[in-house]
Amino acid sequence: MPRRRSNPKAERLRQQGCLHPHPEQVTDELFAASEFFDPRDLLQVKYEMLRRVQIDGYAVSQSAAGFGLSRPSYYQAQKAYTSGGLPALLPKKPGPRRAHKLSEEVVEALRAALAAEPALSSQALVRLVQERFGLSVHRRSIERALAPQEKKRRR
Repeated sequence: MPRRRSNPKAERLRQQGCLHPHPEQVTDELFAASEFFDPRDLLQVKYEMLRRVQIDGYAVSQSAAGFGLSRPSYYQAQKAYTSGGLPALLPKKPGPRRAHKLSEEVVEALRAALAAEPALSSQALVRLVQERFGLSVHRRSIERALAPQEKKRRR
């Protein structure tokens, strides 16, 4: 089976987080009538959606639908654009990828408490972290931090 060649622009948009998840839903005539407008480019789509309302006087719901986005997406984009201009329409970097509250110090304290009293429940460990470190942590976060680390399997 032949491999499909990936589109370099689409790949770059994906890497930057600017690839529109549903470019086929962009029905605005600007994108249908011109090679310049790319429905895959979410930044361009959001800007043009805002412009349609501000300059062309479209209704928010009509504009959002024409660009394959929701009304809440319109208002989020409008707020971002008003406060930070075009760069604010770019996606933000994703949040933390690790347990940022459960430092090594906290995890070691939890392990020590469990070693002293193995029957401690997750809820008791939550209270311990709250009392000793002043942190509010969900019991599942503690359970994951204390679980033995499994090696990732190669497929």
